[in-house]
Amino acid sequence: MGARANLSQQAAGSEPILLERLIPRGDPAAAEDIVGGLARDDRWRSHPERPYLMLNMISSVDGRVSIGGRSRPLGSRADRALFHALRSAVDAVMVGAGTARTERYGRMIREASRRRERVGRGLSEEPLACIVSGRLALPADLPLLGDPAARVVILTSSTASLPATVAQIDYVRTGREGRVDLPAALAELRERFAVGTLLCEGGPHLNSQLLVAGLVDELFLSLSPQLAGDSGPGETLRILAGVELQSPVGLELLGALRSDSQLFLRYAV
Repeated sequence: MGARANLSQQAAGSEPILLERLIPRGDPAAAEDIVGGLARDDRWRSHPERPYLMLNMISSVDGRVSIGGRSRPLGSRADRALFHALRSAVDAVMVGAGTARTERYGRMIREASRRRERVGRGLSEEPLACIVSGRLALPADLPLLGDPAARVVILTSSTASLPATVAQIDYVRTGREGRVDLPAALAELRERFAVGTLLCEGGPHLNSQLLVAGLVDELFLSLSPQLAGDSGPGETLRILAGVELQSPVGLELLGALRSDSQLFLRYAV
């Protein structure tokens, strides 16, 4: 379902979106109810040594993850509803620095009602915001860093620190051959910050690195009913990029939802 961080869930006063449950079969349900059921799955509590990690991406039918450099043109009201429902169910949300810059990441959960619901379920008000940035290449005007209520952890191989921000910033410093040591970083997220469930919203390079390191447990893929054609210079085509896999990684289909012509697929990796 990708990085759609600045999109509101749905227009004020609009009717709730019901998703058709194809696999497994079931009555249509709202995104919050569907994700609430997933959160009770024992799969989400299966790793005592690191967070249970889910990729959440969106792509066109022909594989584009962005149009004009942004994922927003691929989305829909149903996609945004699932996007925010997933955020509301996890301990932390992780994103690469490039995606955070492009999508202008802000606060993880803006609606006060959603934050109250999380507290009622025994969670923190909002998920911890985790940014993977080897070089700390984050703009000072990134909305997330300018929010005094934001809790941010920077996963980096650098020994430097960002200039002072109003957001609460912590660092997980792990490096290997000049890059962020992702297995060590995720283990530290589990140990220091009690992150049991981690939702990664891309981008494609970070997705590939996590997959190669054997850290991905699930993939949520929103399939937008569009054919976008070839990309412009420097625009990534697919949900994975930058790392060649030695062999294809098998997936197991766990669930499928539909809203109009858009499909939402859940795979075990």
